Amino acid sequence: MALARPLRPLWLAVRLLLAPRRDLALRGPDEPLPVVRIPRALQRRQEQRQSGRPSSPRLVMARPGPLLISARRPELNQPARLTLGRWERAPLASRGWKNRRSRRDYFSIERAQQEAPSLRNPPSEGRFAALGLEPRVLHALQEAAPEVVRPTTVQSSTIPPLLRGRHILCAAETGSGKTLGYLLPLLQRLLGRPSLDSHSIPAPRGLVLVPSRELAEQVRAVAQPLGISLGLQVRELGGGHGMSRIRLQLSKQPPVDVLVATPGALWKALKGQLISLKQLSYLVLDEADTLLDESFLELVDYILEKSHIAEGPADLKDPFNPKTQLVLVGATFPEGVGQLLSKLASPDSLTTITSSKLHCIMPHVRQTFMRLKGAEKVTELVQILKQHDRSQRTGPSGTVLVFCNSSSTVNWLGYILDDHKIQHLRLQGQMPASMRAGIFQCFQEGSRDILLCTDIASRGLDSTHVELVVNYDFPLTLQDYIHRAGRVGRVGSEVPGTVISFVTHPWDVSLVQKIELAARRRRSLPGLGSSVRESLPQQI
Repeated sequence: MALARPLRPLWLAVRLLLAPRRDLALRGPDEPLPVVRIPRALQRRQEQRQSGRPSSPRLVMARPGPLLISARRPELNQPARLTLGRWERAPLASRGWKNRRSRRDYFSIERAQQEAPSLRNPPSEGRFAALGLEPRVLHALQEAAPEVVRPTTVQSSTIPPLLRGRHILCAAETGSGKTLGYLLPLLQRLLGRPSLDSHSIPAPRGLVLVPSRELAEQVRAVAQPLGISLGLQVRELGGGHGMSRIRLQLSKQPPVDVLVATPGALWKALKGQLISLKQLSYLVLDEADTLLDESFLELVDYILEKSHIAEGPADLKDPFNPKTQLVLVGATFPEGVGQLLSKLASPDSLTTITSSKLHCIMPHVRQTFMRLKGAEKVTELVQILKQHDRSQRTGPSGTVLVFCNSSSTVNWLGYILDDHKIQHLRLQGQMPASMRAGIFQCFQEGSRDILLCTDIASRGLDSTHVELVVNYDFPLTLQDYIHRAGRVGRVGSEVPGTVISFVTHPWDVSLVQKIELAARRRRSLPGLGSSVRESLPQQI
């Protein structure tokens, strides 16, 4: 009895399986049999496999006109006249790049225009004189930079409110002329103020705070010729030196009027009572998003405590009780920076000026993304650098910046280029100050055509002669990508810019997909725009 119970379900299953066959046997010869339909695509594939004929290639309908996205697979191209909607699904060329079979695939974001966005739609006057600058400042600008003829859009929107005494937050794309936009009002403000020489220690009236020694050297190089023409002393206070060197820099005569400094060096000078900020009338935080990052925030907070920030334009009128006008400048202001800005100045006293192309893909720079294995990157880089050899090119050509994510990669890659007899310079954060001094300046002057560097060369440094940026290591954030790509296509560049990025890791692919989607939809990059677009008193 116990043996019969397990056999009963087995007998039922066999009966159910044999039932259809019994039904077919009982049917007559004239009754139609059931039809099993096969999908046509599967049937066609089986017929081709049986006949041995290869499948016909898929026809691609090429639309006439320029392209916005050109891909290795032509069916993923996007014409420049087509813009995808916000909720429309985009056929990304990088969609399958996390699969290792996608290596050697590539796509490019093509140039949509030839000149930088900051030079398009200039003001009707088109002259610096119409912005409220004094004749002696205009004369100094003509002597120091005769090539600067008309103001950029950013300068036209920034200079007038600065001359009226407003605190300014200027968020605009890289290479749009922000440095002159704050230097000219700074110098004009100091010309109208007396210098109080009652302090025994140096007390600058203008301060420009920058995150790196290279950027401090560059800003000083721009401001010093203007200061000489106007009788103002401009000095630089870079980091990486001891107290004796800082004391020597600050003790030079005549006393300094405008100081360009890094946070670490200025913090040391303030702690050692080698400098005073009691006469400070003008404070600029250049690359403010970096200075307000955790790595600099404690130092910057201490410097701001020593400065007397004005509550409004009325506080700036007393020349014998100077208060500080605040200027914050940057090319990226990611989420979270807005909360820090509210601690520096009240929202009512802060005029926010943003560019329409802030956090967007630069439309005048060609950007190519290549999916490679890690072992293929060196070979590809050497081939690109040899093709870009200026000695073998007849037309106008520029220099090359190669970005790596670490100092060790810069050194290792430099040894490989030495083996291939490719001359280059190296710039990375672990170099001593004595070695770093002047490296970027030598690169700008053209002593070498190739510079291997980390992200210290991506912030604010002027690179009008750079034609090609190679991201040997893809940047870790979209913010870093904007700054690296901003080294080409700047105002005053003589050659069109190109960016080539090597994409290796899955996290690289995630960032590339965000960039491609933003380019196809012609929108700003995600995660960067909300902190400065909440309430804009002024927008350019």
